[in-house]
Amino acid sequence: MQSPSHGRRLDAVSGPLTPRTPRIVAARRLHRRRDREATGRFLAEGPQAVREALARSGTVLELFGTPAALDRYRDLAAQAAAADLPVSEVTDAALAGLAETVAPQGLIAVCQHLDLPLATALARAPRLVTVLADIRDPGNAGTVLRTADAAGAQTVVFAGTAVDPYNGKVVRASAGSLFHVDVVRAPDPLQVIADLRAAGLAVLATTGYGADDLDDLVDAGRLAAPTAWVFGSEAHGLPAGLTAAAAARVRVPLHGRAESLNLAAAAAVCLYASARAQRRPSSPRPVEATTAVAATPAVEEVAAVEEVAAVEEVAAVEAGTAIETAKESGRP
Repeated sequence: MQSPSHGRRLDAVSGPLTPRTPRIVAARRLHRRRDREATGRFLAEGPQAVREALARSGTVLELFGTPAALDRYRDLAAQAAAADLPVSEVTDAALAGLAETVAPQGLIAVCQHLDLPLATALARAPRLVTVLADIRDPGNAGTVLRTADAAGAQTVVFAGTAVDPYNGKVVRASAGSLFHVDVVRAPDPLQVIADLRAAGLAVLATTGYGADDLDDLVDAGRLAAPTAWVFGSEAHGLPAGLTAAAAARVRVPLHGRAESLNLAAAAAVCLYASARAQRRPSSPRPVEATTAVAATPAVEEVAAVEEVAAVEEVAAVEAGTAIETAKESGRP
């Protein structure tokens, strides 16, 4: 039925859905990875995630919300209704069972998986790719995904034993970025690196003991090319086989006394270095040339002054010689 005050579509049920309603029970099962895999669905919690999910057409399948939340975020409820999606009022208890946060904001969307094959993502010619190799911490994975999106990466690959990108904590840590990039899941990190290199991307593996300093790559202009950064887990880093398969093994320089950077910080430094290099003008005007051009008029002016002085000096010498000659000949 339609709510005349909010213009949202509500399912024709008597009152809000409860924790025992079959649809709520089915949605709650999506907290488990095996159920997400079996159904191809996952949950997006909170207004920010719901807003970004709705903006990606065909992603949201259903929207649950408490009456207060649907009133507070009526624009999202109206957007879902305009897309002909079911919008269901739920009790606070039902919402609490769906949410994974301590203080839920009252909105949860059921979404369908959005990952695609690596070949499909590479066919779109991405210039910046992020590979999460065997990264199992969901908070780290979601934060790196968010950073990759902010830096302009088009593709994020969850490779090997990496955490499920649809894990609730990954979705929340990404702050909506999960819905902005091409997400790829690939079982074999080595094959991912081979496919990336075959597609023409420079694959850079990050390691604290890398032979290549990040600053040196920046200065040499090597980050301007299409690039894929490979990051390993914070605890164990990348295995030797993966670093050997990359085109370069890169370390982030530590100029202070810190022992290391955490994964999210290192990823931000590397990805933004590439983002800046790829957006820099292809042939910037050298500062030296500008200085030389600006200095030319001053040089010419000095030369002209020196030439006039030389002429005046010659004239004075010639005049003095003439006077001495006149005196010797007795002429006045």
